[in-house]
This record gives sequence, C-alpha cells and structure tokens, in this order.
Amino acid sequence: MKGRVLIIDNDSDYSQRLREQLRALGYEVITEQSSASGMRVAETFAPSVIITDTLPSGHDAFRALREIRTSQPHTPIILAGEQSSVETALRAIQEEGAYHYFDKPLDIEKLNVVLERAVELAEARRENELLRRQLRDRGAFGELVGSSDAMQQVYRLIEQVATSSASVLITGESGTGKELVARTIHTLSSRRDGPFLAINCSAIPDTLMESELFGHEKGAFTGAVARRHGCFELANTGTLLLDEVAEMPSLLQAKLLRVIEERVVHRLGSRKEIAVDVRLLAATNRDPQTAVRDRTLREDLLYRLNVITIHLPLLSDRLEDLPLLAQHLVTTLAAKHDRPARFISPAALDALRFHSWPGNVRELRNVIERAVVICSGEQIERHHFAPYPFDQRQRLRAEDTISFPVGAPLEDIERQMILRTLDKTGNNKTRAAELLGISLKTLHNKLNAYRAKGLLHE
Repeated sequence: MKGRVLIIDNDSDYSQRLREQLRALGYEVITEQSSASGMRVAETFAPSVIITDTLPSGHDAFRALREIRTSQPHTPIILAGEQSSVETALRAIQEEGAYHYFDKPLDIEKLNVVLERAVELAEARRENELLRRQLRDRGAFGELVGSSDAMQQVYRLIEQVATSSASVLITGESGTGKELVARTIHTLSSRRDGPFLAINCSAIPDTLMESELFGHEKGAFTGAVARRHGCFELANTGTLLLDEVAEMPSLLQAKLLRVIEERVVHRLGSRKEIAVDVRLLAATNRDPQTAVRDRTLREDLLYRLNVITIHLPLLSDRLEDLPLLAQHLVTTLAAKHDRPARFISPAALDALRFHSWPGNVRELRNVIERAVVICSGEQIERHHFAPYPFDQRQRLRAEDTISFPVGAPLEDIERQMILRTLDKTGNNKTRAAELLGISLKTLHNKLNAYRAKGLLHE
C-alpha cells in the first residue's frame, strides 16, 4: 500500500471514479461527502493525505479547509476546485495551508506525483511528532539528547553525582558534549543558584593561566593595571569546570592541587588567603591514564579530580540517537534563527546516518545549523547539506550491497539497482529517485520500460 487517501467531495459520482483510479495505483481510499463525516472517519482511518473540494460560491470556500487542518494538523491537504482563479489557488497554498491545488477534472498522473510527495511529507511529519514525544518522554536529560543505552548510563551517573559535592572527571573526545554534562550536573545540584564557570585550559597561554584561575593584584606583573578576580573567586558557591585539564602546565597543576586540598586561593602579588567554596569538575579529551604516563597530568591531581568518572561515547557509537539529536537541533536552531524548518526528510536523515562524524555532536550541530539557515520550507532535504564534505567511506550493511559479475550488462545492473532501491524505500518512488540521483520522471520512464519488456512483476 502506497498510503491512505481520504476523499471529501459532495459529488459522489466523481469521488467514486477518483477512488477507483487511486486504488488502481496502490492507495487505500475512503470517500465521504462532508467535512464533518470526513473528520469522524479520519480519527480511525488516519489518512496520509486528504483530497477535498471547496464549497460552492457564496460560502467561505476555505472554512472547511481550516476545520480539516485543525482536526488533522499533520495531514497534507490537496484541494480540488472547479476552474478556480490563480488568486484562489495561491491563497489556498500560501495563506490557508493547503499542500496543493488542482482544477477539476484532476489529471491522475499529475495527482499521483503530488500524492507520492504528500505521503512522504505526512510520514516525515508523523515521525517528527514521534521524535518530539520521545524527546519529551525519555530522550532528553537537560540539554543532553539521546535514548541509547550509553546515554542512559550517562544520565544515571549524572543523577547520582549531582546532589553530592564529589569531584567529577568527564572524559570523551572533542565535540561529544562534556561541557553540557558539567552544566547538567550544576543545574541538578544544590549549587544551581550559584554561578557556573568553564575555563578551557588549552586555550589560555601558560603565562596567563595562573592569573585566570587565581586572580592578581594591581602591579603583580607588567600589565596588571588593576585587581582581577580569578575563576575560583568568580565561581564561589557555584561550579567551576576545568576543561582540557590535562593541558594545564605541570607547575600550575601542583598549585591547583593545593587549592583543592585547602579550599583557599592566593591572588598573584598577594599573600592573603581567600576562602572559596567551589564544586570542581574537570574534563579531558585524552585518556587520563595515558596522560599520567606521558607526564602531562599529575597522578596525585588525577586522584583528586577523578572521584567519579563520566565517559561520553562517540556519536558514531550511538547512531541510534541521531534522529532524536537531529530533530532536537532542528527545533532549537530554527527557533534561534527564526527559520521555518521543522523536520528532516527520511532521505536527508539517511545521509546523516552514513557519515562517520569525526567531530561528534558539535559537527552535527554545524551541519544542521547551516541546513536550517538555508532551508526555505519546513522540511530539510539532502541538498540542504551540500557542499558539506560528508565522509565518502559510508558504512554499508550486507543487505545494502549488490554484487555483480565482471561483464554483467549495464542495463541489468541499472535495473537491479533501481528495483533494490525501491524495495529498500518501501516502494517510495520519490525517495528512491532522490537516492539514485535521478528525476522522478526518469524513474517512472524506466519502470514503464521494464513493464513493457516483462521485467517488472508487481
């Protein structure tokens, strides 16, 4: 079955003829004569697409459309009218939310092309709603998104450590979301009303790092024209994240260890002790034990920081989270940039699934943000990712590959590729054509040629 179509038309003879034509094309079809009865049927029939006529002149020709849209917000609606004006068609689509407008009598071939696209849109909208529910019910934890076993373990650890005062070491490659974990711990802790401060130890020159952490007095060194509070003072009663802590100079690591033990700091140029009450979190994209062996991280400092370890998996190791992540990013970034994008087409999502994501979630966010900005409609397609250099070494499953002997006729290879792709997409011709890189018209022409030669059995 290609999809469910609900026809609402007070011309019963016309709607019956259209029903038979669409059934011959593989659609499941129900007809109703009024929008009221149509909406009652839609509650149980769950149509992929609704085809409805406009009301006769003298009535609000779009009242029924608005009622249908309210009752079935995720279902594309195709209007069919009697030789209506261009203004009516434009209003129906641009202002009233119709998916398409046809003048009667409908051209069944053109209608079929539009229906295939509308069914795909309906599937994407429903998938979008499902993803929203998953995010709300089980896929999000603070700003972290994912329902995989690996992320559920991360969530459990966060919940366990958030209410304590223990130091936490967050490990994982760049872009996996280490700072988001730290922020979530802070938000769930008793220190949530205090400041949260993050400092990247690899981004600050060694000569300035001590001043950044502990502060300095006026005249402590050349250029110190005024007193400066360090991160420990600024984060007092709150949480301080030391990101990339393994990149901190060894001498400064020794001073940091003393601050952790004594809970006091000395500004540069002063002997005065300043008491600080700070929850310390640390993060690194290196293996901590390797960093100790390489003498870039002091072993005694690691012991003090590593009371609890939370490790973040690579995005490539939790690809089952990618639909949730992508949808969350589309929703968030569309709101940020005031763009109309609401969800991602299945073909575009496939392109994301096959990338290796060396930059992890940060890279995914950049890709989605660009697509959101340039997308002019509500659905992001594969071409919105271009010219992003997706990894061409795509992961291929056995069922996604076809082997051909050397010397096999090109026509046979092409036919098997087309039919296998149609099978993979559930006979969704629009999506198959996009995956194959050909137009929908070309795909239909090739299928008709196979039928004529008896090479296509349906």
